[in-house]
Amino acid sequence: MRAIWKGAIAFGLVNVPVKVYSATEDHDISLHQVHNADGGRIRYQRRCEVCSKIIDYSDIEKAFEDGGRTVVLSKDELKSIPAENSHEIEVVQFVPSEQLEPMMFEKSYYLEPDSKSPKAYVLLRRALEDTDRVAIVQFALREKTRLGALRIKDDVLVLQSLLWPDEVREANFPALDESVRISAQEREMSAALVESMAADFDPDHFTDDYQVQLRTLIDAKLEKGDSLDTDETFGVEAGEGGKGEVIDLMEALKRSLDRKRGGGLAAPAADAAEDEDEEPEEEADTGTKGAAAKSTTKSSTAKSTAAKSTAAKSTTAKTTAGKSGTSGTAKSTTAKSSTATKSAGTRSTAAKSTTAKSTATKSTAKTAADKPAAKATTARARKGA
Repeated sequence: MRAIWKGAIAFGLVNVPVKVYSATEDHDISLHQVHNADGGRIRYQRRCEVCSKIIDYSDIEKAFEDGGRTVVLSKDELKSIPAENSHEIEVVQFVPSEQLEPMMFEKSYYLEPDSKSPKAYVLLRRALEDTDRVAIVQFALREKTRLGALRIKDDVLVLQSLLWPDEVREANFPALDESVRISAQEREMSAALVESMAADFDPDHFTDDYQVQLRTLIDAKLEKGDSLDTDETFGVEAGEGGKGEVIDLMEALKRSLDRKRGGGLAAPAADAAEDEDEEPEEEADTGTKGAAAKSTTKSSTAKSTAAKSTAAKSTTAKTTAGKSGTSGTAKSTTAKSSTATKSAGTRSTAAKSTTAKSTATKSTAKTAADKPAAKATTARARKGA
């Protein structure tokens, strides 16, 4: 690394000479502009609007326009500003780190001791460690007076330049003033989704996909030239992605949880939300296979429940389908004798029986697991007849 600036931290009457280094760098692949017809390099020229001559950088000054007047400021005049000549990083306050707004952070710099003895440097570092505070400083760098925060990272003093308060825009969005109702189920589902994605932050787990893919494109272009097929290079990915505004928020939350949990049930809260809207169920006594002895059945006229069982997605399909299958059974068997009613309480009724109601037949025929019981019930009914 190369030092970009030298100065001293003014800690009361103690001076800490330091060298300043940029702590960050850009890893993006450097691209330049060319003419698409012949590949010629595009270069920008500093051309004067008055004389049309190309001007060298050394002959360029800065200016400010105030209405119709232009004030030209020479390099010497700009250097005469007192703050520009200061090479002092003045400590003005020590504040708790949590009081700093992250949005104000601009750029980070490493500070290296620039003296024969690093004692003053270590003393300031220990003071920050012992008090658990951040030093607020003021300094001038590159023709600008800056506000900064002095903190510690891996035993090195780090200077982070801060934006001035008037450089941070105020967020004023009228849409956020509207009253929005969030149900308890939606909050529970969103909290469950957050919990399923909770982890400790490790920046090494993330990659700049665009730069990796750009390098892949460059390498493929070098190898194949203009015959490059980008679909073959990257493959055609069929992802869902963002396709507009989410209308059904609960459904989006359920599907997100289902994806995170590997296709299992979304969350207990989803089942609870469905159960609250269902009508009371009746208990039906079954004489076949004691495992279904206590199955509950719903009224066949509950159209809303049938609609919900049809519209339910992957997270609630299993539980709703089970309830829907038994709900039609109780009503369909009431048209038969009392013997047929007991034998088919929670199982499917005679789906093909000539005396079964058409609505009940359609409801029970959907449950594949109940077909054996349906055939048995039909046979008994015919014998009784």
